Amino acid sequence: MPRQIPYIIGNEACERFSFYGMRNILVPFLISSVLLAYLPDEAARQGAAKDLFHSFVIGVYFFPLLGGWLSDRYFGKYNTVLWFSLIYCAGHACLAFFESHAAGFYTGLFLIALGSGGIKPLVVTFCGDQFDQSNKSKAKVVFDAFYWIINFGSFFASLLMPLVLRSWGPQWAFGIPGILMGIATFVFWLGRRQYVNVPPSRGDDPDSFLAIVRSALLGNERGTGTVVAAAGVVAAIAMLALWAVRHAGIDLWPDAWGFVITACLALGALIAGVGIGTSLQLERARGRHPDAAIEGVRSVLRILIVFALVTPFWSLFDQKASTWVIQGKAMLIPHDLWWWPSWLVKDATQMQALNPLMVMLLIPFNNLVLYPGLRRFGFKVTALKRMGWGIAISAVSWVVAGVLQLGIDEGEPVSLAWQTLPYLLLTFGEVLVSATALEFAYSQAPMAMKGVIMAFWYLTSTFGGLWVLLTSASVRDPAVIGWIQAQGWTENAFLMFFFAGFAFVAALAFALYARRYPMQDHYREA
Repeated sequence: MPRQIPYIIGNEACERFSFYGMRNILVPFLISSVLLAYLPDEAARQGAAKDLFHSFVIGVYFFPLLGGWLSDRYFGKYNTVLWFSLIYCAGHACLAFFESHAAGFYTGLFLIALGSGGIKPLVVTFCGDQFDQSNKSKAKVVFDAFYWIINFGSFFASLLMPLVLRSWGPQWAFGIPGILMGIATFVFWLGRRQYVNVPPSRGDDPDSFLAIVRSALLGNERGTGTVVAAAGVVAAIAMLALWAVRHAGIDLWPDAWGFVITACLALGALIAGVGIGTSLQLERARGRHPDAAIEGVRSVLRILIVFALVTPFWSLFDQKASTWVIQGKAMLIPHDLWWWPSWLVKDATQMQALNPLMVMLLIPFNNLVLYPGLRRFGFKVTALKRMGWGIAISAVSWVVAGVLQLGIDEGEPVSLAWQTLPYLLLTFGEVLVSATALEFAYSQAPMAMKGVIMAFWYLTSTFGGLWVLLTSASVRDPAVIGWIQAQGWTENAFLMFFFAGFAFVAALAFALYARRYPMQDHYREA
């Protein structure tokens, strides 16, 4: 095993404690804080806290585009990670010092989104860069260990930070994660002399992904693909323009679709238009660029389709820190049960610790028991099959959560212990999707595009958050609320079953596409 790996793993453990420590207390803090005191009732504060949380998550998973681009084109992974980590630390300081000052607190959230997002696509790929063809068999072990250590940090953060918030207040609850982020940055810096540093392209690669896309779309022979790409660009500009002119009294854009939703929709239209347009006439770039580079772009476009089909999973997963926390607050903590750890679990927010704890148990169970057992029975457990089943199992978890919500809505005393079941199912789905995708994304991406393709992987969480915001905005329409109530449902129960159905449809589409996906091998040569 490369000697530098412990520095990367140690950095990730502290950074994940830092991130999940503040992230998992954000919704309960906002609901009870003076920042949302202007809202008239608890339900309005819950809705606003949920929207703020998912807007923050969208930012976290949008900024990997910037970090991946700066790393691949100019500064390299090591320098980019180090500098963004310092921004990250500044964001934590803002949360700790401005917990009752809106401008300061939201500036801190922005800096954390920028810093965390900026390093997010790079640490994983930087870890992969430490391997080559001679020892790539060890990479899967390290990717699993990497995901395990993420959840090691997340477990202690999810378990302890709600208690710190409850007992010591927000300054300590946000300050301790900031200290851990400082330690993470220092540990990463300590390994600087041992890392393998793959140099950035610095924009000098005539056969880069963007260069080939330009050749395909803007060459001498323009066709249907160019029209499709142009339509995507025009649609993106039109969405932003319609949002902007609302302030001038021209109301052609839905009021509930603010800047975050509009910007994400515009980004989606741009990516879809350019991606589909390029795939339609990629062959027109052949001759101007080597065949290997052309096939590399084709691989990236195929990967983006896989990523698009995973976005519904994230709309379910990220709501465990918002929708499920709000649900848990309405449940009864079963202090009377002999097996319930009342001395430790005192707040429904702490149930989120089940997720990383189960991940740490499920990863070795899957690798040592489940997958070998399936192989002995003749089942080939491919990466794409694991991801497809993971989406479907996550949908089942939301069916269970919906059933629990029906009991709460009927006024029954529902024990918080029942949330263990949906957490177990969601976590099993997460291991199958997310842990597998780390290895899949790195192995499928051409060498020059590993940072950017990982940024696109993390962008799937941005669009997962977009689906949540869009759905919440739609449900708040009086006509939709009236229809839901006419069916005898509450808004929360309806949304839980809606997202379950959304994920089942995505799992089916994913399975159909995975059947014809051609796997690649893009580890670097020894």
